[in-house]
Amino acid sequence: MGEGTDRGSKLAYFLVGGGIGAIVALLFAPRTGRETRDFIAQRTTDSRERVASATRVTSEKVSDYLDKGLEKGKEAVSTQRDQISAAIAAGKQAYQEEKGKAEAES
Repeated sequence: MGEGTDRGSKLAYFLVGGGIGAIVALLFAPRTGRETRDFIAQRTTDSRERVASATRVTSEKVSDYLDKGLEKGKEAVSTQRDQISAAIAAGKQAYQEEKGKAEAES
């Protein structure tokens, strides 16, 4: 009879301990299941908004960078065009001067 009673008392202690643990967990639980689901949903929404905001900011920065690069490219092309035009004008002027010298010598 000693062994059966010992098992019974161990089972009783186990059940009592489990019950006390469940009660303590319920008393000290930070949120209910619904509150926990709402909390997770809010965190997910916040994270999604942060990612969307970061994406917008990055997109704007990339766009600004590309616009600045495009402007620099346009300026470089304009400068090159002006230099080529000046070189052509100088070449024409030099040709006219040489042509005038050649006609004067003849």
